[in-house]
Amino acid sequence: MPAYHSTFLNESSDFRVVGNTSILPIKTKFRGPAYPSNSDYDIIDECLDLFRANSFFKNFEIKGPADRLLIYGILFISSCLQQLKPNTTKNEAVRILSNLSLDDFSIPGDVGFPLNSLYQPPRDKTEADLLRGYVQQFRQELATRLIERLYSEGDSKPSKYWLAFTRRRFMNKSL
Repeated sequence: MPAYHSTFLNESSDFRVVGNTSILPIKTKFRGPAYPSNSDYDIIDECLDLFRANSFFKNFEIKGPADRLLIYGILFISSCLQQLKPNTTKNEAVRILSNLSLDDFSIPGDVGFPLNSLYQPPRDKTEADLLRGYVQQFRQELATRLIERLYSEGDSKPSKYWLAFTRRRFMNKSL
């Protein structure tokens, strides 16, 4: 059975591409270069919906620039879940994941980026700054929405159905 791919593959040609990664619109309250999304379903919702299904796959055939953003989102969710413990309260999780989303991170082309073989680096410094700002905004919004899903049942402890995936490694990679 093949992995699930992004539904935004057909729409990626309409949006800006940096390197070979799409800059898709997202619904967010955080400042950044992303355009606001016109629909209720954006790439962040798709990352959260496909995380558990795709985390079982060791191989992933990339079909377009939106898939690269999906891969990054799934790997970021995985690193977020590894930071949480079964007894972490919602307030602690907000603090932990906010710090993680704001931590220094590498983008394609940087030395520490784990998927440099799959991503093309930005052409110049302007594109690199755009991609860094977009990924920062993407990480912040993804962490916020992940917390909403983790603590949908209550503020005292995260969902055990999400924490069960802390040991799964998508494509045997991590950020």
